[in-house]
Amino acid sequence: MEEGDLAAGENTAAERGTWIVFEDEAGQSMTLPRARPRGRIGQMPVTRVRGRGSGRVSMAGMACYKPDQRSRPICAIREYRGRKDEPKGFGWRDFRDLIVRARIQLGGPLVLVWDNVRLHLAADTRVFIDANAEWLTVFQPFTYAPDLNPREEGVRSLVKRDIG
Repeated sequence: MEEGDLAAGENTAAERGTWIVFEDEAGQSMTLPRARPRGRIGQMPVTRVRGRGSGRVSMAGMACYKPDQRSRPICAIREYRGRKDEPKGFGWRDFRDLIVRARIQLGGPLVLVWDNVRLHLAADTRVFIDANAEWLTVFQPFTYAPDLNPREEGVRSLVKRDIG
């Protein structure tokens, strides 16, 4: 694994004729946000809610590029409903399976660019990457570099705000 050199990842993919794959994940709570209900003047505002709205939806997505090929998205979704022994999000095996599925669907080797999430750095993940080095090259960008993309940082701060 190499860290911080995305340009090298692009060159590696072009030189080898492989797919360059950018992966990221996100999650969203299904609990309703707390907000002030609004209604007509003089009438009690009513907000109707079905069920208790607990749970979580997690998604991992890949944007796959190769010169002279149509770009392809690949994703996996996991829904957590709060049941006992049900995983809340993705585990390292889920990432492994997603990478293997991408290789099968794309039909060739991959240069994977992903962030430094704890599961990406886990020992089991590293073992998988090392065991598949003939078709999988992984690059990780810098841990945190807001000066490289200040616009994204502004948007990120707005998205992370609490509603309430």
